[in-house]
Amino acid sequence: MKMNRTPLVIGILSIAAAFATPQVRADAVTDWNTKSGELITEAKMGTPPAVRVMAIVQTAALQAVDAAQKANASPEAALAAAHRVSLTRLMPAQQPAIDAAYQAALNGVADGAARTQGIATGEAAAQGVLAARLDDGAATPEAYRPKTSPGAYVPTAPVAVSQWAQRKPWLLSSAAQFRPAPPPALNSAEWARDFDEVRTLGAKAASRRTAEQTDAARFWDYSLPAIYHGVVQSVAKQPQRDLARNARLFAAVAQAMDDALIAVIEAKYHYQFWRPVTAIRNGDIDSNDATTRDPAWTSLIDSPMHPEYPSGHSILAASVATLIDADAKGGAVPELSTSSPTAKGATRRWQRTDDFVREVSDSRIHGGIHFRSATNAAEAMGRRIGALAAQRLLQP
Repeated sequence: MKMNRTPLVIGILSIAAAFATPQVRADAVTDWNTKSGELITEAKMGTPPAVRVMAIVQTAALQAVDAAQKANASPEAALAAAHRVSLTRLMPAQQPAIDAAYQAALNGVADGAARTQGIATGEAAAQGVLAARLDDGAATPEAYRPKTSPGAYVPTAPVAVSQWAQRKPWLLSSAAQFRPAPPPALNSAEWARDFDEVRTLGAKAASRRTAEQTDAARFWDYSLPAIYHGVVQSVAKQPQRDLARNARLFAAVAQAMDDALIAVIEAKYHYQFWRPVTAIRNGDIDSNDATTRDPAWTSLIDSPMHPEYPSGHSILAASVATLIDADAKGGAVPELSTSSPTAKGATRRWQRTDDFVREVSDSRIHGGIHFRSATNAAEAMGRRIGALAAQRLLQP
């Protein structure tokens, strides 16, 4: 996974500048969402831990805003304090940048009782959320045991976050609550269609893949929270929205994304289905006469170090889209957009949430790392998780 390697001092200056420049601000909730994403990127952590951090931070932000409004305290001060406490606890190496953002945010809040009460309220909110998630299973040691036979070689590169399925969800009753049906049987026509689609469109040198499809595949080779929260900011930055509504939306998205990864990782390691590069290079042993082995086949994008089914990107996109639709309450959704470091900062745009989800899923097939059945199953999971988050968190 490619990471933003901007020097820390530049990150500190950009974070402080964002809070000190009122004409470019949306609101304090959205500003802090942006800054949290930048700080997470600077920390160079993997996607599942990064998504967990964002869930904790956005939940603390929601609770800080709610508590501040009830106490007639400054919600901006509460947000600053909640972010400082939660981000510092979760990413202590980023403390200089966190402190710079905190001070810049407080500079915009007038001195007085409301400011003082807001700081205390935000600190208490963050401490409460951190305490509640202290033993959520994120620190469980990785103990994956590959399927093998005595004496047989198994590749020794470590798999990714197999222990994540043991984590405590925010919304789900269990990691397996929405586990999908198994992937297609290898002797089925559906499997042959999935196999051929990826073989012809997902290869590194695929002649049938268009330039647009290649661009999208590279764009979605990035998976840290900022790329999805950027889509949500398209909604949050619209006129006439208030702090509380945006706090609810970002918290719902963050919790849904964290639960989505818990659920999809549980399903991945339950089924342990092979990636396209393995399947296509072994197309002669799948008991399906409609598949053809290609011993030198290589995907456009490097395969992640975890099982194929279902798709992580697809479950995230579907959960986010479901919450954007729920927030709109049947009304029109604004143009959605976000940018990606793996596409040199390019921005992509969508007029409908369905178009956004479809592009994300297609990109994983055109990148050569997922089959269609995996994206379809993950989208269905994500819709259910998003609906659950909307029910629990979007209502005042």
